[in-house]
Amino acid sequence: MIVVTGATGNIGRILVPLLAEAGEDSVAVSRRPQPEGLPAGVRYAQADLGTSTSMRPVLDGADALFLLLGGELNSHGESPSTLLDTALDAGVKRIVLLSSQINSTRPEALSHTRLREFEAAVRASGADYTILRPGGFASNALAWADPVRTKRTVLAPFGDVALPVIDPADIAAVAASALREEGHSGRTYELTGPEAVSPRQQAAAISRALGEDLDFVELTREQAHAHMTQFMPEEVIDGTLDVLGVPLPTEQTISPDVENVLRRPARTFDEWVARNLPAFQ
Repeated sequence: MIVVTGATGNIGRILVPLLAEAGEDSVAVSRRPQPEGLPAGVRYAQADLGTSTSMRPVLDGADALFLLLGGELNSHGESPSTLLDTALDAGVKRIVLLSSQINSTRPEALSHTRLREFEAAVRASGADYTILRPGGFASNALAWADPVRTKRTVLAPFGDVALPVIDPADIAAVAASALREEGHSGRTYELTGPEAVSPRQQAAAISRALGEDLDFVELTREQAHAHMTQFMPEEVIDGTLDVLGVPLPTEQTISPDVENVLRRPARTFDEWVARNLPAFQ
């Protein structure tokens, strides 16, 4: 049995159907009420990953665990070892942790301290583990959906700074492989898209898919900071803007890990747009 935390999020809602299609017995876990459209045969559990007592009954009898911290769990909560001890006591033998590229490129970043603690605890747990470190998500472009729909405009800082953003569907596919297959134990995968694309190029891809011209408005760093305060903790914003505006060479490097694991090229940003075009129409 495979337990998937964050099952209603960006990656989990793709990962759960992948496991179901592969015939895996899985449990989808989220703090939210049960969503509609859960694949047939998948069990749902409403539980709080931040509390081991909440997770204990969910993990009972599980063989593998997909571990995804969300929201405030990235900054505080129980000791990682408490949750991992609970998982191991329940029978979990394989853990796949969703971490972040920043833990390798900016290992002192305060915003990712808790993720680094989880990485260390997973490595020390004695379980078979795989750590996934994706870069920026292609799906961050959904922040533009409303102004594209209503004003045919994209507003973003650092218009010509390119990063190899990754399709969350590829992260889910790599996670599914690591949860189901041998050969991934002890590995840390850096996950990126197949090419670096700038915000201006991303806007052009959306424009092509829509068949309509979009205006691109480049925000200053200060304007972007003010906008991010509406949905992002203050302590995370400057670090995020540093990556977006002044990326390190390693943050612009294209990793082969998606292709090596999945035996196919990583999906392009254009492919992500084609699947998500209704959000912008």
